[in-house]
Amino acid sequence: MAEPYLVVENLTKVYERGQVVALKDLSFTVEKGEFLVVIGLSGSGKSTLLRCINRLIEPTAGRIFLSGVELTKLSPRAMRHMRRKIGMIFQQFNLIKRATVMTNVLTGRLGYNPTLLTLLGRFPKRDRELALKNLERVGLSEKAYVRADELSGGQQQRVGIARALMQEPELLLADEPVSALDPATSHSVMQYLEQMNKEDGVTVLASLHFLSLARRYGTRIIALKDGQLVFDGPPEAIDEVKFKEIYGEEAEEVEVR
Repeated sequence: MAEPYLVVENLTKVYERGQVVALKDLSFTVEKGEFLVVIGLSGSGKSTLLRCINRLIEPTAGRIFLSGVELTKLSPRAMRHMRRKIGMIFQQFNLIKRATVMTNVLTGRLGYNPTLLTLLGRFPKRDRELALKNLERVGLSEKAYVRADELSGGQQQRVGIARALMQEPELLLADEPVSALDPATSHSVMQYLEQMNKEDGVTVLASLHFLSLARRYGTRIIALKDGQLVFDGPPEAIDEVKFKEIYGEEAEEVEVR
């Protein structure tokens, strides 16, 4: 039997000299091609989990494997190489605000090109063609030479998706990608992630706040509470009892998105 694509094994992350436990002995696996949604209250450990997977944050304990490679043992240099396979979309977009949309999208190729040339803005012709193709894919080709800070929030997040596409990733980590967006724009952005999953075969891990979005786009949901796994299963298995277990007794299930 083949090994799962992603394995998270006894993952623990402790901050502030042991005072804050963000993740506690967390274990789960992800099959290639899944669209896994991570839900939970703010502070439940969702962002920490995603950032531990690509080691933007170093775990305190535990192991993470991707395609059989133990990420948690890789040297910084080897991890930089491994990140070519791992796209990341951020809650606050993480764009270079004063740079053009095209420049922002091209930064998705930084792991593939010599550092000096990329600092000088010299990218191969293939990369520029790929950037235009990816901007067209997210409906922004006409904005290629507009400054990023002139775009709406939804447009900026679509630039973030185009940038992730430049890596030609196998795995996409989306950290609360729609929390700063209105409901209609949220669905627009989520549909691009769904397209990457279904058409390109990219495995997606997305942390989301709203259960309605998780149900609509996830093929599977895991829920965190106080850094621990409290649910792992199909979206339809989250009933009222399970909802209150995840979000608290006082929470009301309001499907606003």
